[in-house]
Amino acid sequence: MKLSSGDKALLTVIYFLLVLLGLATLYPFWNSAVISFNEGLDTAKGGITLWPRAFTLDNYSIVFQNERIVDAFLISVFRTIAGTVISIFFTAIFAYGLSVKGVIGKKFYMIFAIITMYFSGGLIPFYLLNRELGLMDTFWVMVIPTAVSVWNMIIFRTFFMGLPDGLEESAKIDGASTFGIFFKIVLPLSGPVLATLSLFTAVYHWNDWFTATIFINDAKLYPIQTFLQQIMNSNTMSEQLSIASQGSGAASDALSRMQSVTSKSLTMATMMVATIPIVLVYPFVQRFFVKGVLIGSLKE
Repeated sequence: MKLSSGDKALLTVIYFLLVLLGLATLYPFWNSAVISFNEGLDTAKGGITLWPRAFTLDNYSIVFQNERIVDAFLISVFRTIAGTVISIFFTAIFAYGLSVKGVIGKKFYMIFAIITMYFSGGLIPFYLLNRELGLMDTFWVMVIPTAVSVWNMIIFRTFFMGLPDGLEESAKIDGASTFGIFFKIVLPLSGPVLATLSLFTAVYHWNDWFTATIFINDAKLYPIQTFLQQIMNSNTMSEQLSIASQGSGAASDALSRMQSVTSKSLTMATMMVATIPIVLVYPFVQRFFVKGVLIGSLKE
């Protein structure tokens, strides 16, 4: 189809605006990375935009020498993997149960689940519940309460209801059980929606800092985002360097770098360490985004 001159002009304007939007979105991240590689005192003078003016690795040296940061990073990795697997598994099972025809009371369970999306008991009852369950100050307080997502369940359920009825019927004729149908037929056909919802769940677990702040008192169980939030909320530079060097066996070395490291440069370096891993995951599953969400939200 041949485009008219007006259509070409409109497309040019649209592409130009999209490029500007992309640059406006990318620049803050790029500038943070640049500051993390620049000497702190030089950064304080201002004027750091696209490239480091006084390149240094001191900021990252302090970060990677810190055992607490390494432990927090590993906790975030384990939490993201465990939380994603557990949440997707139980949410998919719940959704499949509500999608199977003939299940008694499934309309009631669906309404009951949807109500929880709009109304909750609040933070205090949630805190008391976790305490009574013995989850306080444990790793599992960051995983078990998010084992089922109602929003993801609705997308899963809609997708499952869109699968041909003949698949389930033929499997039952061959003697397959309900769990056999779910694990051997339904899940293998759910690749796009599984990948999309797994990524959304993983991003939530990786970026969440609030849960550990409220329910965990032991700093050794903090994920990387909560540790970063601790550094950003420190009132003075000495406090930040103390946090960054604690447990690393390099406290004196960190303090000797006070001349080149500042609060901002240290924060930016920690932020890069906490952000890059989850950003690298996106290119591998981005192709599933539109297909996965649309398949799970539309039904012919």
